[in-house]
Amino acid sequence: MNGLYALKPWYADQLSGVRAALVRREVSPDALTLAGVVCAAGAAVALAVLPFGFSAPLVALLLAARLAFANLDGALARDTGRTTRRGALLNELGDRAADLIVLAGFLPLAPLWLVATAGLAATLPSWVSLAGAAAGAGRLNGGPVGKTERCALVVVAAASGWVVPVLAVIAAGSAVTAGLRLARLWRELGTASAVGGTR
Repeated sequence: MNGLYALKPWYADQLSGVRAALVRREVSPDALTLAGVVCAAGAAVALAVLPFGFSAPLVALLLAARLAFANLDGALARDTGRTTRRGALLNELGDRAADLIVLAGFLPLAPLWLVATAGLAATLPSWVSLAGAAAGAGRLNGGPVGKTERCALVVVAAASGWVVPVLAVIAAGSAVTAGLRLARLWRELGTASAVGGTR
């Protein structure tokens, strides 16, 4: 179920030198969270205003940076002992905002109802994971259509012009991802309750 999220440990290793440099320069993890949102906004603008095909390299670069910042902010906070509840809140809000901002780049290119549906669906997996974490379960991440896959699909749209099919896949795939996460959490929390009840 992890999809491209399974590559996260490898990706984190590739960013280790950058992370060390950020630690030396005492860069704030919150600044990286905000930088990720800015990159998402840049990708949305490029998608909306540049011709298909021509926009793809820039959209890909900005979304790769958005994912890098999403990886680095938490790692930097942990490395420097600057994990805070406010930082965790900003991280979650930044991730949700970045998701929605990227999809807003489709507004000039597709029907409003489809962009809105994709945007709503794209947030569902995270809400399910956060609800599970609030109930005491581990935080679930990954696909089949998680954050990384959504970014890849946006690049596909920028390269090909297949805006409506890509939005449909994001909407349906995100809903499926949310359903799979919910089913897994339901089993996990049910088992935890049953074990707790036998003590």
